[in-house]
Amino acid sequence: MTSDRDEILQAVSSAVLAVTRHLSVREVLQVIVRSAQRLLDARYAALGVPDDEGSFGEFVAEGLTDRQWDAIGPLPRQHGMLGAMLREGSPVRLPDLRKDPRFEWWPKAHPVMKDFLGVPIRDGDQVLGIIFLANKRTPGGFTQADQELLTLFAAHAAIALTNARLYERGRELAMLEERNRVARELHDAVTQKLFSLRLTAQAASAMLDRAPEKAAAELERVQRLAGEALSELRAVIVELRPAELDRHGLAETLRKHVRLLDRLHPAMVTFECAELPPVDSAVEVAVLRVAQEALHNVLRHAEATSVSVRLAYEDGKLVLIVRDDGNGFEQAESRGLGLVSMRDRAESVGGVMTVESARGRGTTVRVEVGV
Repeated sequence: MTSDRDEILQAVSSAVLAVTRHLSVREVLQVIVRSAQRLLDARYAALGVPDDEGSFGEFVAEGLTDRQWDAIGPLPRQHGMLGAMLREGSPVRLPDLRKDPRFEWWPKAHPVMKDFLGVPIRDGDQVLGIIFLANKRTPGGFTQADQELLTLFAAHAAIALTNARLYERGRELAMLEERNRVARELHDAVTQKLFSLRLTAQAASAMLDRAPEKAAAELERVQRLAGEALSELRAVIVELRPAELDRHGLAETLRKHVRLLDRLHPAMVTFECAELPPVDSAVEVAVLRVAQEALHNVLRHAEATSVSVRLAYEDGKLVLIVRDDGNGFEQAESRGLGLVSMRDRAESVGGVMTVESARGRGTTVRVEVGV
């Protein structure tokens, strides 16, 4: 029993240390899953986090390759034993998962799982997640002692997961505070220049007939002020640049985003990217935000089964294409879909956005920006 206690303390320590290293909630979920897998010597381990609709909002697993994940398809939602545990929120230990009446089916590419142990991660009455283990490597399957050990681990994992969420929330608040600071600087710097620009333009207009030389001088000042205001705006855009772009660049940041959405939603979301030239920071931010908004619209409203995202460099232009096979819409009914803000983002960096859609025929969003 002492060795078990030491083992669980070491596993819990790994999960807690993940939080102190400021990892994201998803990374902490992965640490918890790996720790549980090692702790109980399981071939497969997974952790599902419920959403507000009674399904899994997040799902991470160990023991599966990326190729197996891709072959299995969308993450589980509400079916089978996983759905039953979401509804019941109680521990489950089975010698053979396939013989339980709550078991329904697996996708064709899913590995065969026999002995099974599932335990909820609780914070009081709230279920933060459920740890699933399958196929214990040592003979005999999971025991009552294994269930008690995993239950104890889950209680400590709840603390690690709660702390990770609090950290991410704190980081979001810090980002919001930083954005408010940038907004104040924007007001103090850019707004002042735009006000001066307006007054100068009015003065030039008044002098145009009676003092054309002075009007020309004022128009030169208008041009200079406009250039300064544009530089200030570009500086603000760069300052608001997502950290992921600095670490990974546009293509890899968007690839990771698409891969996450593919796992979180029933629709198949794919990404394709050709080789890209160096791209201006402001352009990267604008294209990433347009792509994210377009994907959000599709996955929330379109009921699509397939969504493709493509980045390419064509004829001196960076091209983004987001295409889906969903419901589509009539162009006259496009209000509220974020198209105006998406088009504004594209145009802010000299780009052009076009949208093709019709009811029952899906939607294609295309952005072209000169680079």
